[in-house]
Amino acid sequence: MLAAILLQNPRFHAGMSSPVGGLFSSIREQCSAGSEFAPLISREQRRRLLRGVFDAYYADQTDKPVVFDTNRLWCADLPALRELFPDGKVIACVRNVAWVMDSLERVFRANPFENTKLFGDASERNTVYSRVETLAQRNRLVGFSWSALKEAYYGEQADSLLLIDYDLLVQNPEQVMRLVYQFIDEPWFEHDFQNVAYDAPDFDDALGVAGLHKVRPQVARQERRTLLPPDLFEQYSRLSFWEDGSGSAANVIRNKQH
Repeated sequence: MLAAILLQNPRFHAGMSSPVGGLFSSIREQCSAGSEFAPLISREQRRRLLRGVFDAYYADQTDKPVVFDTNRLWCADLPALRELFPDGKVIACVRNVAWVMDSLERVFRANPFENTKLFGDASERNTVYSRVETLAQRNRLVGFSWSALKEAYYGEQADSLLLIDYDLLVQNPEQVMRLVYQFIDEPWFEHDFQNVAYDAPDFDDALGVAGLHKVRPQVARQERRTLLPPDLFEQYSRLSFWEDGSGSAANVIRNKQH
C-alpha cells in the first residue's frame, strides 16, 4: 500500500519486492571467502559489482530521482547499504504481528484449491497453527522480516531507519505521509488517498496466493474479526518491539502514548 501511494509521485519509483536483494546476495556469495573466485576479486571490485546491481536494474528509471527498492532483507544488510549509499534510508511498515498473520491466513483461505508456495508440504499447511508457526520461523516470510527489522532497529545504522505503524497510516494517511516526506527530505506531493492502485496478479498467481498484493483504492481503516484462534492471536500480539523507543536511534511514527 505504501508503494502504491508513493507511485503517485512522478519523481518516485516504487513497487513490490524486487529481485535486487537476491541478486545482491548471490553476487556477494560468489565474490566472498569460500568461493573459488574470491582471490581474484578485490574489496573495491566487490563493492563496484554490488553497486552495479542497483545501477543496472534501475537503468530504465533514470527519469526518477528517487527509487524505493522493496525487499525484506535490506534491514539485515544496513552496513552494506550505508557504505554503498551513505545518504540512503530504509522505510519499514509495521503492524501488530497477529494481524499480519491474520491477513496471510485470510489470503490462504481465499485460495482453497491452491497449494500455495508459502508452505513446503502438508505438515506446514495442515492447520492454522502449523501455517502460522511456519510463517513465524526465523527463515520464513514473517519470522525473517521481524528478525531483520529488529536487528536494524537496535543496530548502529538505526538512525537511517523509519518505521511506520500501518494503523496510523490508514487512519491519517496525509499526516503520516508528510512525515515520510520530511524523513526522505523531498518536497510534498499532493496524493489522492481515495484512488490508490496496485496489483501483481501474475506474481501472486505463480505463488498460489491470488490477491496477495492487490491494494484497495481507498486508504482507510477496515474493522474485521480475526480468523485466528484466541490463543494464537494473543501469542503474536506481544511482538511489537517498536513500541518501546528506548535503546534505539530509529525513527518511528507511532501513537503518542508510546
